[in-house]
Amino acid sequence: MDDMKRVLYVCTPGHTERVFRPKTWGRMLEEFDLVCNDCGRNFTSEEVAEQAAGMDGIVTGWGAPKLIPEVFEAAPDLQIIAHSAGSVHGLISEEIASDFILPRDITVFSANGAIAANVAESAVGMLLMTMRHWVHFNNHIHDTPHWRSSFYDFNGKFLLGSTVGIVSASKVGRWVIRLLQPWDCEILVHDPYLSDEDAAEMGVEKVELNDLFARSDHVTVHAPSLPSTEKMIGDQQLSLLRDGGTLVNTSRGSVIDHDALLRHAKTRRIHVCLDVTTPEPLEPTSPFRQLDNVVITPHVSGSGHYGYHLIGDMTLQALRDCFAGKPVDGAVPMERFETIA
Repeated sequence: MDDMKRVLYVCTPGHTERVFRPKTWGRMLEEFDLVCNDCGRNFTSEEVAEQAAGMDGIVTGWGAPKLIPEVFEAAPDLQIIAHSAGSVHGLISEEIASDFILPRDITVFSANGAIAANVAESAVGMLLMTMRHWVHFNNHIHDTPHWRSSFYDFNGKFLLGSTVGIVSASKVGRWVIRLLQPWDCEILVHDPYLSDEDAAEMGVEKVELNDLFARSDHVTVHAPSLPSTEKMIGDQQLSLLRDGGTLVNTSRGSVIDHDALLRHAKTRRIHVCLDVTTPEPLEPTSPFRQLDNVVITPHVSGSGHYGYHLIGDMTLQALRDCFAGKPVDGAVPMERFETIA
């Protein structure tokens, strides 16, 4: 055990069962001197600091507390924080990044790329479900004696051959681009950080946000929640979306101005699917709940066996690569803290 890297695993058994295949978890136990959380609940920040002494790595997950300075003071040899979940914003503050992580060149890994697979699958499914009105038709048939409703459109412009706008070439956005390849879509992408070379390589056209809404038949949103993206989609953009167009949001509710969205949805000019909202959950009296052209799901787009087990696989590989001095797939660019998801 002396030559093994010491890793503090702060996650609960429930998290372990969700994201690690038995075989992958067995390798974690075999390859590292793993100190596990056995208290039956999530650690507090102070408890992580108490356990961090002498650790080479820390594995966190959903429910993990914010990391405080005492964690880094207790672990001077810390090489990696492997977050077996999504965003690290709830885990690491900008001050921790600037005071400890960047000066000490500590690797921060996020499994956002694994969750992205599940979210992308959901986004494409939600596009199809919403533009083809499957939820409406199901409810109509269950709730009335009639067969078809006024929503039925024999010549609707659905996914095949349509123009799809993707807001942000994030990990999820790139997965969606990949999944849309068989559908013969023209794909427009708005992302200020997307290079022309990357856009060409993906076979998409990089455009400004207003241009994307004006030219798209359907739009799917994958922008991170940042001060710069708050309400980035508002009345101006929604006014440009064509009649009968579809808007899907599986990213964060804050990126859309919900007051503007409600005004446009009430006209029944567009069709909307929201997996994320502001506030979340929506109040029982929210007018969005009353609109049959708005499909709402309870922030479940990231769930799924495939992506969850990929989290465990990627976390194991991140630890291996970091300790071997290799580049880590999923490493978070902490020098760009203000722009990361």
